[in-house]
Amino acid sequence: MAFHPSHLRDGPDAQSGSAGRRGIPLARTGGDGGWVEDDAGEPASGPSARMNAEGSSAPPPPRDGELGLADLSPPTLGPIDRTMRFLYARGISARNLVRPFHKPSKMRLLATVAEPLPGERPAGMALRAGHFLIAGKRLSIENLDFSSAKLAPPIARAIHGFSWLPDLEAAGTRDKLAPVAEDIMRRWLLANPVVGEGPAWQAGVAGQRLLGWLVHAPLILSGGDRAFRAALLRHMSDTALWLDRQARRRNLPQDAIFAWAGVTAAGLLMPDGKPRRLYGEAGLIATLGDAVGEDGGMLSRSPDDQIDTIAALLRLVACYRACRREPPSQIETMLRLMTPPLLALAHADGSLGSWQGCAPMGARRLLTLCEAADPHARPLREAGHWGFQRLAAKQAVLQFDAAPPPSGREAHGGCASTLAIEFSHGTERIFVNCGGASMAGGAVPRRIEEGLRSTAAHSTLMLGEGDSTAVEADGRLGSGVKSVTFDRERAQGAHIMIASHDGYVARHGLYHERRLALADDGSILEGQDALMPRGKRARRGSHNFAIRFHLGPNVAADHVVQTEDGGSGAMLALPDGTYWQFRVDEPGLAIEDSLWVDGGGQPRQTLQLVVTGDVGREGDMVHWSLRKMG
Repeated sequence: MAFHPSHLRDGPDAQSGSAGRRGIPLARTGGDGGWVEDDAGEPASGPSARMNAEGSSAPPPPRDGELGLADLSPPTLGPIDRTMRFLYARGISARNLVRPFHKPSKMRLLATVAEPLPGERPAGMALRAGHFLIAGKRLSIENLDFSSAKLAPPIARAIHGFSWLPDLEAAGTRDKLAPVAEDIMRRWLLANPVVGEGPAWQAGVAGQRLLGWLVHAPLILSGGDRAFRAALLRHMSDTALWLDRQARRRNLPQDAIFAWAGVTAAGLLMPDGKPRRLYGEAGLIATLGDAVGEDGGMLSRSPDDQIDTIAALLRLVACYRACRREPPSQIETMLRLMTPPLLALAHADGSLGSWQGCAPMGARRLLTLCEAADPHARPLREAGHWGFQRLAAKQAVLQFDAAPPPSGREAHGGCASTLAIEFSHGTERIFVNCGGASMAGGAVPRRIEEGLRSTAAHSTLMLGEGDSTAVEADGRLGSGVKSVTFDRERAQGAHIMIASHDGYVARHGLYHERRLALADDGSILEGQDALMPRGKRARRGSHNFAIRFHLGPNVAADHVVQTEDGGSGAMLALPDGTYWQFRVDEPGLAIEDSLWVDGGGQPRQTLQLVVTGDVGREGDMVHWSLRKMG
């Protein structure tokens, strides 16, 4: 397999653009339960086959009852319910709408909800031992200031959002866990007594907290102290009233989803809740329509946001089931829509890639989440809005970021990763991105967060000293990539992906084009990185570049050798006993230190291959290859 000159004759202007391309429409359900072939050509089945199956780039026929994204509107209501929702949204109390002239109903919960997503037992055992285990950091419950505004963002979200409740529930029987939950609840309520005041009262965090309380009510309300139980129920009711007002304000999309999910769950499980439920359903469905692209990927392009949204919707569906109600069809359709894009970022071993600052979720957790959302889902191979393209061949999986970074309000925390790749074979990641920026403040130091979001932290080309898209210190993204073109080709024995971006045109007058070819047997990955002038000639002088290939945590590389044709290469050793040869047609190859943030939020020392050189105003191209040697 090799590139031919004919592959290079047309610049990216001749390719089909992907920035505005429609992806798989909302009718996409991730598959029809069919089978895929394993290496021997026999039908494969089971969860692992679904995780490694290649999704189709053409949309399947829609199932009955499914909606298009343009139809993602609130449920159709009769005149009475529509009036009830309208009046509740304008401040009329639920009691006056449901039971006028009656005394207020006693605050209680109407059903017991079954948690659809089991937690992590190690984190739960740490809670039983008196510690939070969050983002790779251990925090003493006894010494923690629950009112502090100095908690790092990932730690504050986890503690104030009570996302640790599933972990605690997975760590033993309720009689042993209830005292732990009650102790933490008391400490938190003492530190946050006033609704709406303090760092815990951000709309998304409060919505996540209320949803968690409602789903895990048997755990936090099973103590014998009736006064504490009554106080906690009042606090739930006050939180729901506060969220009624806050959810409709201008929140970040991810925060708005959690806020509306909390409002809807309260409407299901609290007395006189029908007006609130109708109000919450309308707000949630409208917010999902704004936050999710046509191919099912969040417009923030964050796998963390994708995971959190799916988890919140699954817990909300569990609340509907507990009340013996069917959730709106739009919510279940959204779950089926959002699962294939997430599976597209699963490597050959089923674990998640490191994209947009997230840490890699383990295969078991990812499979559990996706099975609960849509057991028939397949990885989405091509996604225009989600932007992550995929090739799978035998035991190899190639992931490609072929879209601009997120923009607008979704850009907070985004990464300058355009045209970066991850590549895995079997159980080993060979090329990775550093990842973990979203966990900065735990085991990952805050001082390196900006670096983890930079182009240099990703397996792609960097021109000059600037990122392809500027990474700002306040978490936002500045100027850089505005448009990306993408196309696929089929060559003899290989699949090819081609993409280019304009992130360096304003500063250097050059655009970056990357071509990737993966052999049908997964044993050869070839690439070409080209820097070419667009329109007018590039700026005078030379421009230095660096192409980085961050290596997986278990990949060893000893030294660089010079090849007879003037290039250079290195041998990579994997724990499974295989060797891979990396070659590049440039002499400037070096092995340097790097790091990779694992699924527990721990930074691990790794290596990277760095190809350096200079390019003139006429542009140039670099050919490289990775080949399995045995």
